[in-house]
Formats: sequence, structure tokens, C-alpha cells
Amino acid sequence: MLVTRYQHNPILLPDKTNYWEGKGVFNASPIQKDNKIYILYRALSLKHFHNLTNLEMEISSIGLAESSDGLNFEKRREFITPDSEFDMYGCEDPRVTFFEGKYYIFYTALSGYPFSKENIKVGCAVSSDLKSIEYKKLVTPFNAKAMTLFPERVGGKIWAALTLDTDSRPARFCVVGFESLDQFFDTDFWTEIYNNKERYTLNLLKRDNDHLEVGSQPIKTEKGWLIFYSYIYNYFTDQPDFAVEAVLLSLDNPSVLLDKLEYPLLTAEEYYESYGYVPNVVFPSGALDKKDSIYLYYSSADTGVSVAFVNKNLLLNKLFKSKEQRPYFKRVSDEPLLTPRSGYDWESQAVFNPASLLIDDKIYIVYRAMSSDNTSTMGLAIYNKDLKLEYRSEEPIYWPRTEYEKKFIPGGNSGCEDPRLVLLDDTIYLFYTAYNGKEEPRAAVATISVQDFLNRNWNWSDPLILSYKNVSNKDVSMFPEKIKNKFLIIHRSGGIDMDLSYHNSFDDFKNNIFLEEQIWVHPRSGSWDSEKVGLASTPFKTDKGWVILYHGVSTYDRHYRVGAVLADSDDPEKILGRTFYPLFEPELSWEKEGIVANVVFPCGSVVIDDKVYIFYGGADKVIGAAYLSLDALLDSFC
Repeated sequence: MLVTRYQHNPILLPDKTNYWEGKGVFNASPIQKDNKIYILYRALSLKHFHNLTNLEMEISSIGLAESSDGLNFEKRREFITPDSEFDMYGCEDPRVTFFEGKYYIFYTALSGYPFSKENIKVGCAVSSDLKSIEYKKLVTPFNAKAMTLFPERVGGKIWAALTLDTDSRPARFCVVGFESLDQFFDTDFWTEIYNNKERYTLNLLKRDNDHLEVGSQPIKTEKGWLIFYSYIYNYFTDQPDFAVEAVLLSLDNPSVLLDKLEYPLLTAEEYYESYGYVPNVVFPSGALDKKDSIYLYYSSADTGVSVAFVNKNLLLNKLFKSKEQRPYFKRVSDEPLLTPRSGYDWESQAVFNPASLLIDDKIYIVYRAMSSDNTSTMGLAIYNKDLKLEYRSEEPIYWPRTEYEKKFIPGGNSGCEDPRLVLLDDTIYLFYTAYNGKEEPRAAVATISVQDFLNRNWNWSDPLILSYKNVSNKDVSMFPEKIKNKFLIIHRSGGIDMDLSYHNSFDDFKNNIFLEEQIWVHPRSGSWDSEKVGLASTPFKTDKGWVILYHGVSTYDRHYRVGAVLADSDDPEKILGRTFYPLFEPELSWEKEGIVANVVFPCGSVVIDDKVYIFYGGADKVIGAAYLSLDALLDSFC
């Protein structure tokens, strides 16, 4: 897995017996010294009267703790205190680097209260041994935070990264080169930097309402300088989403941006990240290179210190790639595979969201067809392995037959929607969404024998309704073999997740036993699948596990994209991997414009000659096809 949280998180929590760290301990920065690992961390005190400020307040200082393994820390003590004019209201969020014989600890220095951009700046404390502070000084004469030093000179220069204008907008992730250490404290030097800040700014902000802040110390890798940083989606709204992202800078010139992640590595998901002094916060503040793994230290809810282990090989060799180098489905054609037919009213408005089966080297595509009065039925198209059309039905092969599918509102949407096909033994299961336009859509299934299907004798069983009334349920199919000797159905019940439900028999549904909502695959905040996820095509088995293609919708643009999950062969509840980047997204005009814009929506896939073919609806209007090598797909999981 790309990122794994330490099972004993948080590794550091407030200690109320020490008033100076009784409210919170977070934003830790690690450093290796001899055979030990030290962390410097922000310690938030219990509320008390502070002599220097003449206020009763919670105030931050910087604590120090030590460890032999980087996970279990002891000997906690207060190390940098707010006792100078420029930091009397707090010392926050340290970043420590050992550079040319000394430890340079940059931190946020608060010189006034109430806090404002004018009194939030960068300070620096210098130590030779992490036992005492030789001196500390103010660094920036302007609003800034999160300064961190590169551990060696590059091109003869000293380099640092920091965030300018952190308490206004836009915040700037800047990389600055110094000729000498004296320039750290040179007001004229910093004035020139600020007056020309665009020159030093890396282009990392994605949207106007977002915010960012430099996170960890730079780590030198074979591909470049790696820095983890905080990216906050929708920061200037009521619902900010904190995330951890990463950037790669040139080894020869750290001001040159080589690559950046488009989506988060980490968002707030665990209880200790969701509940605390400031809820729903993950904030990277330090990292240690441990050969194959990177220990990423981060704040969890601004209350404790937590650790995640980042797979360095996956990060550097899979994620830091251009879009052209990533696994991505290639369209069979720039034109749709199937389009509506004006001479056939039942599919005159749209044909889309096709299911598929491969039987005897023929590809059977069952697709959703929409009539002029918005009634959904299903048609059939048969292709050979070269995707040459051999047959297309003149009439629907499946049509509304129950009250759950009938039209109650004239002209409104109704019918049988979004099929998925499963071949199990000698039976074909047709899963679909039943909708009458009046009640919530419900998951349904009907069956047919393989022989009748191939002979086009549409002797479907009576449909079974699988889901509860008044709860929307869509995107339903099942694994094409029994799991734990049961039918395992995938669906989406009401919400935004992909759910699982085990059943001994389909007779369950005849007895008012409906689909269980066992939440399985979640949306990911800040990512291309941040709003909701749903099953795309029926799972297929490989020698590495079950591959489950799914569609994801983003909160920021509402586009439908395609990704995949890899699940354990014997127990699909266990997720082995998930695609970080989308494998497919709307790009062509007929995928961007239609009945619903910006949609690629596969309901079917087949594997032919080590290629995975998907068949998808484009903008809820037409049908397209695309393919990707199976090896490339299996290599895409993180």
C-alpha cells in the first residue's frame, strides 16, 4: 500500500500533568542524532496566566522528546519558550534541520494578540546539541510560516522553503536560495524576496478557495528533493478539507518544480484525525527517510502526533509520472461505438451505460436505451473480438414489468436503467436500477438461462427487488462466483459509498430480506473520487486478486471518472490496492456534452487477449469503448 497509518497512533498525546503541553501536542518535526530520533513539537498549554503577555491564555511552546525507533518517545521537556518580544504570544510548528554542524529550528513566532497577519512571522532557534538553545532571532519581517532548511548546499547555495502570506490569500509555497547564513536574519534581503515573491513561488494552488503550507523538511531522493506539504481544499469556506500532498524539486536547483501530486496522499479519516482540538485535520510537519519507507509525522486534529509510513518506491516511481506515462484506457475510436437511432422510438433519445459479457469469442452488450418520453429499456448489440458489429436488436430485449419501473409521471424518467451482467454456472443475472419516477430508485435483478440468451429467447424470470423502499439504491452487481459459499452483491445504498451484502440465496429477497449496507469503498477527500463512488462493471478475477472498476465523482467539478480497486481473491472485503489517479475521464466532445455533461460511465468490461475493454456511456447519450493492457491495469494499484 502507498500509505499505511501506524496502528498505535497517535504516538504522542497531551500530558495534563505538564501544564505547558496539557491541551495539545502536534506538528512534530523529527531529526536523527547519533543512534536516537528526536522530535520537536508544538506544545499547547492549559489556560493559565502568562506573565509576559499579562493575559490568561493557552500558549504554545516547543517541546522535545527522544526515541530509539521513531515511534515510542520519552523524556519530554519544554525546549523553546515564548520569552522574546517577537514570540511572546507563542512559538508554534517547528521544522528542524541539521546543517553544517548545527540544528536550525524554524518556527512560527507570534508577537501580538489578537493574532493577525502582521504579528505572525518566522523565527529561528539554533542549537549545537539539542540540549540548549544558543540563540534565537526573528527571520521574516512579514507574515510567513513553515520555513524549513535543506540539509546541504546545492550549487554552492543554502536553500530553504517557506510559506509567504499564510494568513491572507493566496498563500505562497516559496523556495529561496541564500549565499550565507547571515541572510536568514537580514531584513533587506527578505524585503527584496517579498517584493519579488512571484519569482520564488511554486505553482501549487489549484483553486481560489484553497490554501497550502510547507510541511516536512526536504528529503533527498534519487529523483529529486521531496517535500510533503499541507493542502487545504475549500479553506475559505465553512467546510475545509485538510490533506497531505507532495512535491518533487530538482536536485541541482531546488527552485525548479519537477512534479507534484494532483491528489492527496492522506486525508482525515480515522477517529483521532476527526476529533480533537481542531477536528478533521491532518497536517504534515516532518519526515524521516527510512530506506524503503518514509516516516511521515503529522498532526491529528491538532491534538496528537501521528505517523504514517509512505512506500517510497511507489511514490517516486508510480505517482511522480506525467499523465502520458500513467496507465490509462485508450479509446477504440474517437467516434462513439453506438448512437441513438431516430427510426426506433424506444432508443431514439439515448443509448448508454452498457453491460457486457464475453461468450464464445462474442461480446454481448446489453445497453440502456431511452425513448422520446424518457422511458428506459434495454437493447442488445453483438460484436466480434475485433469490435465489428454483427447484430443490433430491433426491439428492446428487456422492458419495464413491475410497479417499480412503470411511468407515474408523464414524460418523466422511468424504467429499467444501467444494467450489469453476471454469468454464473448456466445462468445470466441481469442487475439493474428500477425506477418509476415517483419513488426512490431500487436495485433489481432478473435471470435468464445462457441458452435462451444466446438464442435470443427473452424468457426472463420475474424481477426481484433487492433494496428497501424509500432508500435510493443504484450501481448493483455481484461477484461472478460465490464468496464464502454465498452470493456477494455490490451496490450503493442511499449514500456515497460502495457497499457489500452477502446472501445465501436469492430467495432472501422474496421474503422481504433486502441488501445489507456493509460499507466497503469510500470516497477520498480532495481526490477525483471525493463526492461519491459507485460500481462500474462486474468484478473480474486475476492472479493478483479481484479487479473492481468503479466510477468516481469529484466535489470540485462533478465530472465522472473511472478508477479501480484490487481486492483479495478469497476475501474481497480486504482491499489490496486502489488507483491513485483516474484511469479514464471525459475528454471528447460526446463525453463532455450530452444529456448529462462530463460523464464516462462503464457498466461492462471484458478481458480479451490480455487487454481489458470497457464499454461506457458518454454524457448519458452514446456508447464508447476503450482498452488497457491487463498488466498495466494491475500495475496501477497503490
